[in-house]
Amino acid sequence: MKTAVRAKRLALAGNPNTGKTTLFNRLTGSQAKVGNYPGVTVEHQEGELRLPRSGKVQVVDVPGTYSLSARSAEEELAIQAIAGLAPIERPDAVLVVVDATQLTRNLYLVLQVIETDLPVIVALNMIDMLESRGLEIDASALSQVLGVPVVAIASQSGVGLDALRAAIDELLLEPDRGRPGPRWLPSDPALESDVRAVTEALPEEWHESEPVRRHALALWALLSIDEHDELRSVPTKLRVAVAERRAKAQADGRDIETEIIQGRYAWIDSRAPQFLRERAMGVTSTTDRVDRVLLNPALGFPVFLLAMALVFQSLFSGADPAIAAVETSFGWVKDTVAGLLPDGIVNDFVCSALIEGVGSVLVFLPQIALLFLFIGVMEDTGYMARVAVLMDRLMKMIGLHGRAFVPMLSGYACAVPAIMATRTMERRRDRMLTMMVIPLMTCSARLPVYTLIIAALFPPAIVVGFLPVQGLLMVAMYLFSTITALICAAVLGRTLFKGPNVPFLVELPPYRMPHWPSVMRMVWQRSRMFVTQAGGVILAITCAMWFLLSFPGSPKIAARFDLERAALVSVEDPTERADKAAVLEAAQAGEELRASFGGKIGHGMEPLIAPLGFDWKIGVGLLGAFAAREVFISTMGVVYGVGSDVTEDSTGLREKLRAEHHPDGRAVYTPLVGISLMVFFALACQCMSTLAVVRRETHTWSWPVFLFVYTGLLAWVSSFAVYQIGRAIGFA
Repeated sequence: MKTAVRAKRLALAGNPNTGKTTLFNRLTGSQAKVGNYPGVTVEHQEGELRLPRSGKVQVVDVPGTYSLSARSAEEELAIQAIAGLAPIERPDAVLVVVDATQLTRNLYLVLQVIETDLPVIVALNMIDMLESRGLEIDASALSQVLGVPVVAIASQSGVGLDALRAAIDELLLEPDRGRPGPRWLPSDPALESDVRAVTEALPEEWHESEPVRRHALALWALLSIDEHDELRSVPTKLRVAVAERRAKAQADGRDIETEIIQGRYAWIDSRAPQFLRERAMGVTSTTDRVDRVLLNPALGFPVFLLAMALVFQSLFSGADPAIAAVETSFGWVKDTVAGLLPDGIVNDFVCSALIEGVGSVLVFLPQIALLFLFIGVMEDTGYMARVAVLMDRLMKMIGLHGRAFVPMLSGYACAVPAIMATRTMERRRDRMLTMMVIPLMTCSARLPVYTLIIAALFPPAIVVGFLPVQGLLMVAMYLFSTITALICAAVLGRTLFKGPNVPFLVELPPYRMPHWPSVMRMVWQRSRMFVTQAGGVILAITCAMWFLLSFPGSPKIAARFDLERAALVSVEDPTERADKAAVLEAAQAGEELRASFGGKIGHGMEPLIAPLGFDWKIGVGLLGAFAAREVFISTMGVVYGVGSDVTEDSTGLREKLRAEHHPDGRAVYTPLVGISLMVFFALACQCMSTLAVVRRETHTWSWPVFLFVYTGLLAWVSSFAVYQIGRAIGFA
C-alpha cells in the first residue's frame, strides 16, 4: 500500500503593512481557508501553493509581527509558528516578506528567523516604490550579506512572483541554501553568559539538542519573558532562569534587552551600505507631503472625522437599500409560507421564529460587508496606520491605543460589525477591552426607541434656550453613551484587563492603491464567518424568544375573542367590520402576550424594575428587546393592543403611552420615566446579536455572560439613580 507523501509547509512571516496578505493571496489564489491556531482563538489562513518539483506546498500565513519577541499569548504564536513549538507543526521553510522602502527595520525580523536555523527566503516587496522614495537596493548583495535567497517582487502588480515561486521550489529541495547559521552573535562575555544560563533551562522538546536552535530560543526568552508577560507555554524552570539573569544584569547596571536589540541593529547598520543606497532628493515624496496633513493634530483630526462621517453615512444610507431588500425579501417569504401552511402553531413557528430569525441574521450583512470594505481599503492604502498614530495619544488616557478608536466609533452604526473590527488589534487584552465597551456606544437600533420615548413624553413646544428639548435629548444620549464607554474602558483597563502600557509600534507604509482582490476576499471571509458562526446563535435565541412570548397560550382567551369576532357578522359596513376585526386581533394578541411565559416573566420582573419607574408592561418590552432593541416598539404595540406593526412614529402607541395610568391615578409614563428608560437602553446589552458575536470572537460563553451582567448592573444602577434622584428633587 502506497503511503501518502506529507505536503511541505511554508510559513509566511513579515512585519504588518508589508503586503504579506496580498502576497499570500497571490501565491495561494482561491484555495485559502481560515482556521484557528490550536488551543487559541487567533485565526490564521492556510492555502496551497503548487510548485513544479516540490508539488503541493501548504502555506501558513503567520500573524504580522515586528519581531519574534512576545509578551502576550497571541504574540507568542509567531515564535511557535516559525520555530515549530508545540502545538504548531514545524515548517519546512520560512518566507519572510520585507518592505523594501523600510528595509533596515524589517531586517531585524529576518535576522531572528535566520537564527532559528530554518531554511529562509526573503521576498523584497514594493520594489516598484523605491524610485519615488529615492532608494536603490542591490538584491544580490543583500542575499550575500544575509546568506539566504532574496527575490525582488511587487506583490500588488505581480512583478517577480514567478521568480519567487522558482526560488521557493529550489529552497524546499535544497534547504541548506537558506540555512547560513546566525548572522549576529553576542560578543559581550556577560551577555554570552546570560544566553548559556538560559539555554540550560530550555525544555528539551523545544530544541531537540540542536545547538543553533537552542541559542535562538534562549535569546527569544531573554527578550520576551518577564513578570508582566501573558505567555502560556513557558515552563517554570525557564521563567526562573530568565528572572535570575535579568536580576543579575540589573544589579550590574546592564539592560539585556537593549544589548540584544542594539547588537542586531548595529549588525544591520554596519552592512547596509553594501546593499542599500539613498539618493539625495530635491523633491519631497508624495507620502511625506500627505503625512504632513494627515499626521498633523490640527489638520489630521478634522480629516479623519470627515472620513469617519462618510463611512458612517455610507453604513446608514449605503446599506439601507440592501437592508430594505433583505427585510422585503424575508417579508415576502414569510407571507408566502404563511399562505401555504395551515393556521396554527407550526405556521407561527416557521414564520415568526425560523424565517424572522434567519432574517435577523442576514439583515446585518450589508453593514458588516460595508464596514469591512472600508477597513480593508484604509488598511491597504496605508491610512489606517496613520489613524492609529493620530489617535494613540488620546486613547492611551483610557488604557488603549489608537487602533481601538475605529471599532469604537463603528459602534455608533452597529455593535456587531464593530466587535468584528477589533480583529485589527494585535493584543488580546486590547481586543477584549474594546469588545467590552463597544456595546455602550449608541447604535442605530437604539434610535427608534429614543425617538418613540422623546416624541411621546417631550412635546416639541418645550424649548431650552433657543433649542427644542427633543433635539437636545437626542444629542445628550449620544454624549452620555460615549462618556460612559470611555469611563468603563478606563476602569476595566485598570482592573479586570490590567496590564502594562506597551509601546505602540506601527510601520507607516507608503500610500498605495488597494489590492482589490485581497480586500474583497477579506470582506467575503468575514461576512461568511458571521453567518455561519454567529448566525446559529442568533437563530437559536430568536426561537427561544418566540417560545417565551407565544406559550403556553390560553384557550379561554381564544374562545372569548372568537365569540366577539362571530358577533361582527351583524355589522353591515365592510370597512367598519374590518376595522373592528383588526382591533379585536390586536387586543387578543395583547392578552395572549400577557398570559405567555414572557408576560409572566414581565410580572415577575416588576419588583426589580419598579425602583426604576417601570411597570410589568415595560418589563415585557425589555424582554422582547433582547431579540433586537427596536423590537421593544413592536412588543409594546402588542402589549397595548395597538398591533405588532407599529413604529416609533405610531401615533396610536404614543397616545396609549401618554394615557396609561397606575390604579392610583398616577401617570405610568412621565418625562422622568422616559429619561430613566432611555438611560437603561443606552447601557444595557440586550442585543442577542451582539452577545452572539462576542461568543464567536472569544470562543467562550464566559465573556458574553460577563458583558450582559456588567452592562445590566450598570444600566440598573444608573437608571435607579436617575429616577430616584429625580423624584427626590421633584422632577416628574
